[in-house]
Amino acid sequence: MWTPSVVMGPARGFRKVTLASLLPLLLLSAGCGVGRAMPREERHRLRDQVVEMFDHAYQNYMDHAYPADELMPLTCRGRVRGLEPSRGDVDDALGKFSLTLIDSLDTLALLNKTEEFEAAVRRVLSDVRLDNDVVVSVFETNIRVLGGLLGGHSMAVLLREGGQHMLWYQDELLHMAKDLGLRLLPAFNTSSGLPYPRVNLRHGVRGPETRTGTETDTCTACAGTIILEFAALSRFTGDPVFEAHARQAMDFLWEKRQRNSNLVGTTINIHSGVWVRKDSGVGAGIDSYYEYLLKAYILLGDDLFLHRFNIHYASIMKYISQPPLLLDVHIHKPLLPARNWMDSLLAFFPGLQVLKGDIHNAIETHEMLYQVTKKHNFLPEAFTTDFRVHWAQHPLRPEFAESTYFLYKATGDPYYLEVGRSVLENLNRFARVPCGFAAMKDVRTGSHEDRMDSFFLAEMFKYLFLLFADKGDLPFDVEDYIFTTEAHLLPLALSTAPFAPSPPAGNTTTGEELDDSNFDWSCPNTRLLFPDPAFPHSVREPIRIAVHKNCRRAAPRGDSGVGRGAGTPPLRALDFMANNPDHLELLRRMGVNLLHLKDGRVQLVQHATQAVSAVAAEDGLRFMQEMMELSSQQLKEQLPPRAVQIISHPFFGRVVLTAGPAQFGTDLSKSSTGVQGSVAVAEPYSGCTELSNTDLVAGRIALLQRGGCMFAEKARHIQRAGAIGGIVVDDSQGSSSDTAPLFQMAGDGHSTDDITLPLLFLFHKEGNILLEALREHREVGVLLSDKARDRAALFKGKAIASSILESSVDSQEEEDCPAEEGDHTVAGAPTPSAQSHASSKQLDEQAESKKGCTGEDGPGDGEGVAQGREPMGTRTGDMDNQSDDSMLTDWTEDREAFQQMDKDEL
Repeated sequence: MWTPSVVMGPARGFRKVTLASLLPLLLLSAGCGVGRAMPREERHRLRDQVVEMFDHAYQNYMDHAYPADELMPLTCRGRVRGLEPSRGDVDDALGKFSLTLIDSLDTLALLNKTEEFEAAVRRVLSDVRLDNDVVVSVFETNIRVLGGLLGGHSMAVLLREGGQHMLWYQDELLHMAKDLGLRLLPAFNTSSGLPYPRVNLRHGVRGPETRTGTETDTCTACAGTIILEFAALSRFTGDPVFEAHARQAMDFLWEKRQRNSNLVGTTINIHSGVWVRKDSGVGAGIDSYYEYLLKAYILLGDDLFLHRFNIHYASIMKYISQPPLLLDVHIHKPLLPARNWMDSLLAFFPGLQVLKGDIHNAIETHEMLYQVTKKHNFLPEAFTTDFRVHWAQHPLRPEFAESTYFLYKATGDPYYLEVGRSVLENLNRFARVPCGFAAMKDVRTGSHEDRMDSFFLAEMFKYLFLLFADKGDLPFDVEDYIFTTEAHLLPLALSTAPFAPSPPAGNTTTGEELDDSNFDWSCPNTRLLFPDPAFPHSVREPIRIAVHKNCRRAAPRGDSGVGRGAGTPPLRALDFMANNPDHLELLRRMGVNLLHLKDGRVQLVQHATQAVSAVAAEDGLRFMQEMMELSSQQLKEQLPPRAVQIISHPFFGRVVLTAGPAQFGTDLSKSSTGVQGSVAVAEPYSGCTELSNTDLVAGRIALLQRGGCMFAEKARHIQRAGAIGGIVVDDSQGSSSDTAPLFQMAGDGHSTDDITLPLLFLFHKEGNILLEALREHREVGVLLSDKARDRAALFKGKAIASSILESSVDSQEEEDCPAEEGDHTVAGAPTPSAQSHASSKQLDEQAESKKGCTGEDGPGDGEGVAQGREPMGTRTGDMDNQSDDSMLTDWTEDREAFQQMDKDEL
C-alpha cells in the first residue's frame, strides 16, 4: 500500500484523514526517471501476464491440493501435515485450515476476480475448520490466516457496499477471524506478555494435551508482528482484548532494547526478557518488528509507534547500514559485525525506507539486491558481502518485488518496471512447472523443491500486478489501505474507529515522553530530492559498478602439480589421489591405511607403528594433520551440485532435480550442452552385474539404485551396455537433498580413466519424482548438466507450445560471473573421500559457496579436490584442532540462523 504521506506530519496526533491531500507531493517525480518509458501496451501485456501466472498457480492449487494447506507443484498433490515427511519448523505454518486459499482471498479481489473471490469465500465458510488438534506457529497463523481472513473481510465488505456482489455476506469471515484470534490468545499468557511461539488450535498452551507451552524463546519478529492484525480485529469487532495484548508485547520488546545501541536482538526469552541471540539486523528474526512499528503508526495513528521506530531507524542507519549493505551487528558491540553475509528477507527494507521517506538509501540497497538477483536469476536465500551465494535456496520470496513496487511509486522511474519485468520473466522461465510454480532448491543449477508457499499467491502477484496496472485497472483505491507483512489489505479507516483500550497490566510505557526531535524525518519534498531526472540513475550506478567489481576475470590455469621444496613431506595432502598406486604405496610406508566404506567414501587411518621408519611415521603424522586442516577448510565450501532436468512432455524442462556429481567420468561443469537422452531402468536395478537389457539401455541414460557395489562398478556396467549416462537413486527411503548434504560419488581406489560417461546421484525423494514420471509417461527425456538450461535454447527450432516459451526468448541482461579456474589451492587431484554424511544436515546449505560472483567458480581440472573430504583423524589419539572448534562454532551459528528463518518465514 502506498501511504508515505501518512508518516509525514511532525506534529503528534496526525491522522490519515488529514494527510491524504499531501500524497501528490511525493508523486511529483513520477515519470522523471532516466531511460525510455515503457509503452503502455507493454505494461498492459505484463499486467495480463501476471494475472495468467496467478491463475496457473491458484488453479493448480484448487485442482490438485485443496483442501490441503499447500500445493506440492512437482508431484501435483497437496501437502497435508502428518502425511508428508516433516520439514521441521517450516510445517508449523500448516494447520489443516486450507492455508493457501485463505491467504489468496484479497489477491483474488485485487486482481478483479470477483466471482472467484465470492466462490472462495463460500468455500472457506463451508469447508475450513479452525478447531484442529494441531500445533501451529503463532506468528505464521497470525500473518497468514488471521490476516487473510481480515483482508478477505475487508474486500467482502467493499464489494457488498458496491451493491452488486457479496450481498449475502454477513461478516462471516470476521466471525471466523475472531474465533481464530481467541484461539491464539492463550499464547500470550506469559509474565512478559510476549507470546509463546506455538499454540495448539484446539487446546491452547501449557496443558499436556497441547504439546506446547514448554518453549522459552521466541524471535523478535514473532512477538512483534502481531499488532496490525490484532488491532484490526479489535477495531472491527469492538473487543479491545486483542489490541491490548499485541501492544503489551510491543511495549516489552521496546523496554528490552539495548539502551546504548537502541537495537534489539534476534531471539528473546519470553519469560525473563533476556536476549538469547544478541545479533541484530533487519533480516530474518527481526525484520517485520520494525515494519510493524511504522505501519502501526500509519494504521492506528498512535505517535508512540513512530517515536520508537525513528529511534530504532537512527540506530539501524548508524550501525547496520553500510551502504549499500545491511550487515548484522552485536547489540552490545554495534561496531562489531556479527557475520559476513546477508539473508534475502532484508529485501523488504527498501520498501520500508520508502514509507519512511528515505528514498536515497532505498535506491542504493535495492540496486545492490537487483545486481545480485541478475547474477543468479533469483535472490539467494543468503549471500556474502562480496555477493557470493551463501545459501542457494529461493522459496519464491516476494520481498524484492515489494520494494520494487514501492520504489516505482516513489520515483516513477521506468527502470523499476524493467526490474519487475525481469522478476516476472525469471519466474516463468525457471520456476514455472506444469502444476504451478516450484521453489528453487539451488539458484545456481536451477533445481527445484516440491514447494509453493502460500505467501507466493498472497504477496508476489499483488505487488507485480500493482506495478504494471493503471489506476483504472484496480477495483478500489489502494491508498485507502495498508499492506500487512503478508500483503493483506487493512483499511486505514480503522484509525478513526471508536476504541479506548485499557492499558494492559505491566505496561511500562504509560506516560512515556515523546521527543519531538524524533519526528524530524518526514516524507521529503520530491522537488528537492530529485533536482533532475537523472537522480535515481546517479544513485544506482555506483552500486552496479561496486557489485560488478567482484566479478574478476578468469586467471590462467596454472600447473596442476604442487612444487616440493627441500624439507617438505614426501607426499602433501593437496597432491594426494586415492586412485594413484604410487600415492597408496607412500601412504603404506607412512603407516597410513585407506579404507573403502560401503557408501562409496574412503577414510584414512594412521597406525604409526606400521610405518617403515620413525621418519616415515612423522611424515605420516604431518600428512594427516594437513588432511584434517584441508578437510576443515573444504567442508566450509559448498559442493557444486549438478542438475537433472526433465525435458520431455509434459515437463519441457520445467522440473529440475538437484543431483550430486561423481569423481570420475564426464565433468558436466566443462560441457556447454550437457548430456541429453531418454531414461531407461537398468536390469538389474543395482547395476552391479552385466545388464540383461542392453538393447533398452543402449543410447539412453540408465537409471540405477544405490547399493551392492561401488559407484564406479555401476558406471562401467552401464557404459558397456551402451548407455550415454547414468543416474543413481538412493536406496534410503525418504532421503532428500532438503535434509542431507550432497556428496561426490567416489571411485574404487583404482584408475577410473576408462569411465567416459557422466554419472549423477539423486536422493530418494528426487529420484522418486523421476520414477513417477516414468510410470506415468512412456518416454521420459532428461538433460544431465551443471545447471538447468533455458527452455528457449533447449527447444530452439522444435515444435513446442508458444505459451511455454513466452518470456523465455529474451536473453538475460548479464551472464553469471566468469569462472576463475585458478582460485582453489589445488588442481589435478580427485578427493580421497566424499562429503561426510556425519556432518551437520545443514552443511550443504550453510557452507559458503565457491560458485558465485567472486570468480571462484571451480577448481578447473582438480574439481574433486575441494569437495568435502571425510574428516580425518588418527587412531592413536584425538588431536586438539582449534580450526575445527572455530568451524563448529560457525556451523552452530549458521544452523541456528537458518532454522530460525525456516521457522519464522519473516
